[in-house]
Amino acid sequence: MLKIGLTGNIGSGKTTVAGIFNILGVDVYHADTEAKKFLQYLEVIEKLKGNFGDKIITNHTIDKIKLANLVFNDKLALNFLNQTIHPYVKTDFEQWMTTLNPSKKYVVQEAAILFESGFDKYVDKTILVTAPQSIRMQRVTERDNISEAMFLQRDNNQWPEERKIEMADYVIVNDDTISVIPQIIELHSKLLKLK
Repeated sequence: MLKIGLTGNIGSGKTTVAGIFNILGVDVYHADTEAKKFLQYLEVIEKLKGNFGDKIITNHTIDKIKLANLVFNDKLALNFLNQTIHPYVKTDFEQWMTTLNPSKKYVVQEAAILFESGFDKYVDKTILVTAPQSIRMQRVTERDNISEAMFLQRDNNQWPEERKIEMADYVIVNDDTISVIPQIIELHSKLLKLK
């Protein structure tokens, strides 16, 4: 069973693309969603508390909003958080794969920072969803009700699309001018033929 990494910068539409793969019968692992559950693990809480102090704790648990505000302003803090969580995600993904029908040709792992985290080395092929920054900003500010400055702060924590395009095996353009579904169906056909 091939492992396909799916990524894209904030607001690119990677979650929508993942949903379409799912409709096509492909199992999708949402790394970013799954990562949040590890913030409840006692050893993770202790490690993060040891590094960031009590300011990220509310009622003995990690306050995700306080943590997000901290790490999105500090690349070293973000790196520490990622290095703490990523081993759990990697193990969880591998365990998740053992629960799937082994006759499936491929699975998709959706992850916002697939390349930045080095997770691309654990998958067989990578797909990048792209969209111009102006479109991504409009989507995210409307979706999350945040300022353009907050969007830029988050976007700046990800590698530029140009760098990811060079690394990706496949690119899906989601710029509101080209239909995404035919691109995904064509790519799905290609992936089914891979050995």
